[in-house]
Amino acid sequence: MEFISQPWPWYVAGPLIAFTMLSLLLSGKRFGLSSNLRSMCAIMGAGKHCDFFDFNWRAQSWNLVFAIGLIIGGFIANQWMSTDGVNISQQTIEELENIGINNPGENIVPLELFGWNNLLTIKGLIAVILGGFLVGFGARYAGGCTSGHAISGLSDLQVPSLIAVIGFFIGGLAITYFVTPHLFNL
Repeated sequence: MEFISQPWPWYVAGPLIAFTMLSLLLSGKRFGLSSNLRSMCAIMGAGKHCDFFDFNWRAQSWNLVFAIGLIIGGFIANQWMSTDGVNISQQTIEELENIGINNPGENIVPLELFGWNNLLTIKGLIAVILGGFLVGFGARYAGGCTSGHAISGLSDLQVPSLIAVIGFFIGGLAITYFVTPHLFNL
C-alpha cells in the first residue's frame, strides 16, 4: 500500500510549528535534538566520569520520545509515503551532472556520495568521519544544533541563536559551493 504524499502547505505547517513552540516556551522546555546525545550519555552512566553528563536526564525524556518519533516517522515516510525522485530544476540537474552526479533527482541524495557502496571508500570515510566531527563539534561549540537554534532559540528571540543560524547558513552555502564539487575529484 502506497500513500500519495504532498508537503503540507505553509499555512498549516507554520501555525503547527508556532503552536508547538509556544507550548514548549510556556512549559519552560527547550527544543533541540543535540541535547538527546547528552541525555543518552547520562542514561548510560557518563555522569560518573564527567560533570557535563551529571544531570537529571528524566526531565528531558520528552525530547527522547520526540527523537524516537522522528526515526519512526522517517521510516514510515520512506517505506510508504516516498515518491519517485526529487523535483529539481533543469539548471540544478545540469550543474550536478557537471560535477559528476549521474541521474540527479532520481534519488533524494546523490548515491555517488551517500550510497552504501561508497561508505568504505576514502571519499566516503572522509565525508562521514570529518563531517560527523564537524557537526558534533559545531553543535557543542554553538550551544545547540540547527533545530534548537533555528526553531527554539529564534522563537525565544535569543540573539546567540540568530548568530548561530546565520553561521549555519553561511557554512552550508560555503560547503555546497566550495567543498562538495571537490569531493568528486578525490
